[in-house]
Amino acid sequence: MVRISEFQIKDVVNISDGKKLGNISDIEINLDSGRIESIIISATGKLLGFFGKEDEVVIPWNQIIKIGEDVILVRHSGSQYTQQQLGTPKD
Repeated sequence: MVRISEFQIKDVVNISDGKKLGNISDIEINLDSGRIESIIISATGKLLGFFGKEDEVVIPWNQIIKIGEDVILVRHSGSQYTQQQLGTPKD
């Protein structure tokens, strides 16, 4: 069994380009099935969210390739799963 806190300390890396996407900030769970539907990653590069708007990247569970001891490898295709916080539309 794995705890959510153990997921949150792992770096999430996109195998498509080798870039670090960030760390898991939240997960979406299907309450009917009890399965994880997706992971939500807070974007890196912001100082505690003070400078600029902080984006989130939503990665569906089926795009997770491997969960290792230190990293989670995902196949993320780009901005199609990016959402801004607070529901503000993207330009």
